[in-house]
Amino acid sequence: MPNFKMLLQYEGTRYQGWQKQTSTDNTIQGKLETLLSRMCGHSIEVHGSGRTDAGVHARGQVANAHLDTGMTAEEIRNYMNRYLPEDIAVVSVEEVSQRFHSRLLVKSKTYCYQIINSGLPHVFDRRYAWLFPEKLDVTAMEAAAGYLSGTHDFAAFTSAKKGKKSTIRNIEKIRIDKQGERLCIYFSGDGFLFHMVRIMVGTLVEVGTGKRKPEEIPEILHSRKRELAGPLAPAQGLTLMEVGY
Repeated sequence: MPNFKMLLQYEGTRYQGWQKQTSTDNTIQGKLETLLSRMCGHSIEVHGSGRTDAGVHARGQVANAHLDTGMTAEEIRNYMNRYLPEDIAVVSVEEVSQRFHSRLLVKSKTYCYQIINSGLPHVFDRRYAWLFPEKLDVTAMEAAAGYLSGTHDFAAFTSAKKGKKSTIRNIEKIRIDKQGERLCIYFSGDGFLFHMVRIMVGTLVEVGTGKRKPEEIPEILHSRKRELAGPLAPAQGLTLMEVGY
């Protein structure tokens, strides 16, 4: 069967994350598989580049599926956009090599986390940003981000239970863009652990409020203890921006 690569966007507010679950059909993967199975007349498995948590968004999620259909890539895209909910969109579909796998071949990912640093309500940002009222020291946060960049064991920055899988990851770059009250924190790396970006954000925010110093980051990394890192930042501020192959 032909293998098709899909570039997806979705607003994750009302979904229970990417991964399909037996307890609910309200997941991104579940919606895609249900639609494509109906289109092809047989069961379809969709592979994503990675799992996004409940409430997390995507502008550049990548998935692939083997589809037994006589439809062209453009026809598949148009069919999916016609029947998917309005908060899930297929930007593009292309036929690719049988060997392409959206998760196994990932080389890099970029996430963006948005913070609105204001004590006033921001009605139109509430689904896409963390509304944080305390003043943040961006210079201190950038210093802390410098310690997180590079190749480290990020066991202290994941909610996943300890197992045999490596917790070593390479963070190529962390960039903080400040425009007025809006902070956009970009994380680019070869891969991210469960809750890793949101815990890094929670830790950077603690630095920004003066609750901890940037120089504490190496000690946290070395400890490999989750309880020494910052809190888990809210899901709605996080967006998967791009996946590289």
